[in-house]
Amino acid sequence: MMKFLFMMFFLIFLCLKKNMFWLVQMLLMMMMFLFMNMNINFNLFSNLSYMIGCDIISYGLILLSIWICILMIMASENLYKMKFFDNFFLLNVIFLLIMLYLTFSVMNLFMFYLFFEGSLIPTLMLIIGWGYQPERIQAGLYLLFYTLFVSLPLLLGIFFIFIEKNFIMMYFLKFFNLDLILLYMSMIMAFLVKMPMYFVHLWLPKAHVEAPVSGSMILAGIMLKLGGYGLLRILIFLQEINLKFNYLWIVISLVGSFYISLKCFCQVDIKSLIAYSSVSHMGLIIGGLMSMNYWGFIGSYILMLGHGLCSSGMFCLANINYERLHSRSLLINKGLMSFMPSMSLWWFLLLSSNMAAPPSMNLMGEISLINSLISWSWLTMIMLIFISFFSAGYSLYLYCYSQHGKYYLGIYSFYIGVSREYLILMLHWLPLNILVMKIDYGMIWF
Repeated sequence: MMKFLFMMFFLIFLCLKKNMFWLVQMLLMMMMFLFMNMNINFNLFSNLSYMIGCDIISYGLILLSIWICILMIMASENLYKMKFFDNFFLLNVIFLLIMLYLTFSVMNLFMFYLFFEGSLIPTLMLIIGWGYQPERIQAGLYLLFYTLFVSLPLLLGIFFIFIEKNFIMMYFLKFFNLDLILLYMSMIMAFLVKMPMYFVHLWLPKAHVEAPVSGSMILAGIMLKLGGYGLLRILIFLQEINLKFNYLWIVISLVGSFYISLKCFCQVDIKSLIAYSSVSHMGLIIGGLMSMNYWGFIGSYILMLGHGLCSSGMFCLANINYERLHSRSLLINKGLMSFMPSMSLWWFLLLSSNMAAPPSMNLMGEISLINSLISWSWLTMIMLIFISFFSAGYSLYLYCYSQHGKYYLGIYSFYIGVSREYLILMLHWLPLNILVMKIDYGMIWF
């Protein structure tokens, strides 16, 4: 595990040189394939070195992080063409990747906290440095303060565990059961805000709308998964008390998902609509995790990977439209089938995955989550019916509104999709639908 960390550190020097944009991306691609072919034990932490190791949960999420970072660089070609601080942008991406890599692979709870919070800084720089509107400062502050407000109790909780048990290695904590309500709340809230759970989700649509395409991709692809990953690791030693309080989180997340699904129909900003759909999916993941059963855990893991690829791809599509029309409004992004017919296919493919159509990973994840929630209580079926129905509804709404209809007459001229854009979209869609063939790896880790 250490070798990949060193490789990323040495990439920093390349970022400081001129015209290294595509070389850095190629080297990340090489690192991706090296990591993919690494020998890993799926049941235990393997490849241990110093304080970092890797099990199946870490493995999938680290792969996703590297993959999304490669695609972020590819989607941000405009920065390179305009020479708009492209070296600093690369540096930021590599720094963010190092933070994410360490977050997912580190085994010490305090170190996890450190890198969990550290990943916030490069994200903030992406939004404030390369965002489009002046409101990006406010969006960045929202992101910062929502996360920081709940992360101090998490730090205190980790210190408390260390004082009580004398160690904070994630693997060994599973042998303990800490039945303390204050500890439970302080440990869990930071991850629920990061997910984000309904009621504490207000930072997400703001951050997405103001972020550049790379910021949106990493936010949707990885940042929301940090919360899910944290919950997967934390709930193991808070089982008893979680069984007393889980109904609260399940009710909030299911009702919230339903309400957010309705809110998606009111959006006129494409990015905002995709961001709200993310909140709706994350509600399902929280529900599955809190049901504390096998189906819920594997379903949330698979849906996290599926949603990371799908949502990131949809933000890419929104950006491709934005680069042509310089607007994200659905009132202007109309009738695009007339201009970019082959791009309509990609809109269809990614939106169909978003509504969990086969053969996407989202379908596998949602089936598992629905199983877990209904086995927890059959009453959840009422909300799940609405959530599933409306998730198809707003996906079709976005597709029909943007592809059909009378196009905006103020458009003068623009070029249709270039090969780079189709490649990005294919690299989002292929893993999302091909990994279903190997879904058994996601199913055996527990």
